[in-house]
Amino acid sequence: MGKSRNARRGRAVAAAVVEEVDGGLAELIPDRERARGWTLLIDGAPQSHVDLDDPAYLSFEYQRRLGHVIDLVAPSGKPVHAVHLGGGALTLARYVAATRPRSTQQVVERDAGLVQLVRRELPLDPGARIRVRSVDARAGLAKVPDGWAHLIIADVFSGARTPAHLTSTEFLDEVRRALGPGGVFAANLADGPPLAHLRGQIATAAHRFPELALIADPAVLRGKRFGNAVLVASDLPLPVAELTRRAASDPHPGRVEHGRALTDFTGGAVPVTDAAAVASPAPPPSVFT
Repeated sequence: MGKSRNARRGRAVAAAVVEEVDGGLAELIPDRERARGWTLLIDGAPQSHVDLDDPAYLSFEYQRRLGHVIDLVAPSGKPVHAVHLGGGALTLARYVAATRPRSTQQVVERDAGLVQLVRRELPLDPGARIRVRSVDARAGLAKVPDGWAHLIIADVFSGARTPAHLTSTEFLDEVRRALGPGGVFAANLADGPPLAHLRGQIATAAHRFPELALIADPAVLRGKRFGNAVLVASDLPLPVAELTRRAASDPHPGRVEHGRALTDFTGGAVPVTDAAAVASPAPPPSVFT
């Protein structure tokens, strides 16, 4: 049974919440700059940030990029059907609920202990239509009705690595089945030099989707450092120009690759199948220091 430390007697004495969950040691660290802001870490690795007063605020670089994708799936205020594979602190589900009220969302987060912690310490808006399933991401995706989703976001990490069974063409077959026509799939990927995992994931997505775009820090794309990249895929043309503009205007500007440049970036990588799939590489210790 996990131990919890929690001071709630006022902002001046707010303390971290520390608790053992299924996936390791979870920490909720108060944000000194935002009165009801919290950062979630698992075994020391930052997972997500939430501002309970302003759920439309996205602090983490990769979450801002996923926020851009959400904003371009449907106009602000228009409800969507969204599936989130990987829950964390439910940041992006909160974002969708705040920017597109009446949206219906399913969150698949295997770590039941983490879900309980987040629900208790960072409660959801009771009016939000968010259902959370504590099952494996691929098993949860299999329960989504055919063509139900306008948007599927994959942001699943176990020990700071994406599990192998969420990197294959067979996994993307399930994604395509659950997406409606024109639906969008977005995945948070993490890799470093020589970027073999990232190149393989682009090749895998290209084997299942005709339209792709990749948003990442230029230094990551050049193989200069380990970092996140957001892969976006659809069966219809993506709003690449607007994605490019938004990514470039972020506090940490990102670059968008698509078309021939993205194909060339794969360097001849081949699609990943279940039989050959491996987890994404572990980040070097320096990433979190």
